[in-house]
Amino acid sequence: MIPYPAIDPIIFSVGPLAVRWYGLMYVIGFAAGWWLARRRAARSDSTWQPTEVDDLIFFAAIGVILGGRLGWILFYGGEQVMADPLTVIRIWEGGMSFHGGLIGVILATLLFARQRQRRFADVLDFLAPLPGVGIFAGRIGNFINGELWGKPTDAPWGFIVDPAPLYPVQAAEANRLCQRFGIDPCVLHVHASQLYEGVLEGLLLFVILWLFTRTPRPRLAPTGLFLIVYGVCRFAVEFVRVPDENRGYLLFNWVTMGQILSLPMIILGAIVMAWAYRSQQASGNYGAKQLATAS
Repeated sequence: MIPYPAIDPIIFSVGPLAVRWYGLMYVIGFAAGWWLARRRAARSDSTWQPTEVDDLIFFAAIGVILGGRLGWILFYGGEQVMADPLTVIRIWEGGMSFHGGLIGVILATLLFARQRQRRFADVLDFLAPLPGVGIFAGRIGNFINGELWGKPTDAPWGFIVDPAPLYPVQAAEANRLCQRFGIDPCVLHVHASQLYEGVLEGLLLFVILWLFTRTPRPRLAPTGLFLIVYGVCRFAVEFVRVPDENRGYLLFNWVTMGQILSLPMIILGAIVMAWAYRSQQASGNYGAKQLATAS
């Protein structure tokens, strides 16, 4: 098995201010999304302008942060916030919900589309291939924080997590899991579910959507594919990820909150994809060359 490296979650600090890996990963994710969007906008058949991309990424970033935090409070962390209201602002300790962030981005995209007089569906399609790299970066941040570990395993690719040499945030999470699993002395052998999510929900999602959107597709087809791929990957990883202690398994002693939130994504994505290819509406993200190769 692989020893978990004791990486300091704080890159450096100046007085009371600290730059953390978790926050840096969000910056990397937004920067990558902006760069990728700029590349797509620069295509000769694109209807997007660089300044529109800049504004869109700003809107999306606000949606991710506010939606992700509010979603975590609503779906997972309500009890923690009630016990300690300052938890709301301690984002550097983790506590972001993808599903909440997705809702936040959808609302932010709706505002952007109305402001720029673009079709809401077209803006969603333009955004669809962009989040994958950011999701991957965010899961690396979770790994460095020592959070979102998976279930105990003896698999050779599992991680050995000994809290003794770890930094306080990482050690505290390891000790909580040891108490939960009844492991004494506390040395965990667990799946790195945060890395599984980074590879599947992040890199794989990005590759599939980026290749899929290289040619014009019917309106909402990219959005539908995004919902399906993310939903399936998240649903699968939840089988080895440890559910939040204050939630546990919600149905049948194996269904988690993540799966309950992901299943509607899969169903909605399939419906949207079917509608997109049945209606064959031309995307507004492309100019002269529209759906010649889309079907």
